[in-house]
Amino acid sequence: MPTPTPHPPPSAANRFPLLSRIELPVDLRRLPESRLPALADELRGFLIDSVSRTGGHLAAGLGVVDLTVALHYVFDTQNDRLIWDVGHQAYPHKILTGRRARMGSLRKRGGLSGFPKRDESPYDTFGVGHSSTSISAGAGRAGQG
Repeated sequence: MPTPTPHPPPSAANRFPLLSRIELPVDLRRLPESRLPALADELRGFLIDSVSRTGGHLAAGLGVVDLTVALHYVFDTQNDRLIWDVGHQAYPHKILTGRRARMGSLRKRGGLSGFPKRDESPYDTFGVGHSSTSISAGAGRAGQG
């Protein structure tokens, strides 16, 4: 019996057709609002796929997928700054702000940080780590006028 020829895995563009068109939030805002639930579904799938390969905190990011899509859709998030309470919530944010192709390097030496980092992206407001830093960070930013 001949050995079956393995099929290559489907490309990201085939598995995530909407998400593959989103490099930055401006691209997201070009979608009709009716496509946002489908984009959120693809983002969840991409996030699960990425974190299953690299390790990291999955639940925090999954919990804010819809919120992240909505925030980047409604606000000009390069100017309207987002503050994440837990850095691991920012994985979907990273994917939508130009770092999707680098998610395979998450938490590896020289790769993407597991947390927002200001020197990693202009979309990262401050370098948050674990929880309960958002209130003081927001208060501090508000005081900057």
